[in-house]
Amino acid sequence: MIEFHYELDFNLQDETKYADWVNRIIISEDRILAHIDFIFCTDAYLLEMNQKYLQHDTFTDIITFDYSEGERIAGDVFISIERVKDNAVNFQIAFEVELLRVMAHGVLHLIGYNDKSDSEIKMMRAKEDQKMKLFHVEQ
Repeated sequence: MIEFHYELDFNLQDETKYADWVNRIIISEDRILAHIDFIFCTDAYLLEMNQKYLQHDTFTDIITFDYSEGERIAGDVFISIERVKDNAVNFQIAFEVELLRVMAHGVLHLIGYNDKSDSEIKMMRAKEDQKMKLFHVEQ
């Protein structure tokens, strides 16, 4: 099950379309969906979580808490909509494109991909690009 929660004045236009896409990402990596909660929030909300749970005092666009067990993917994905909007402006891309990238990034973390080393970052970016293309695939 995939659920969406909103801690600010923002809503996905078609939650079913996003949920189907996230499920396709998981299936494409030979995993099984257990439960994912996406929590869309403000910079302040995510900064507080970053400080409280990760001891980081910086703004970020996403924090992922992984509860996966084996092939069963589960977790909480917190996304700052303010940060996604700022990143979209900075990267000169549409907000919707950056939102897909960040959402895919969180799911990829739950699947087991990391982004600490240069080689991991390169793999993560390639996977994000690949998974974003699945959004426009009709089932």
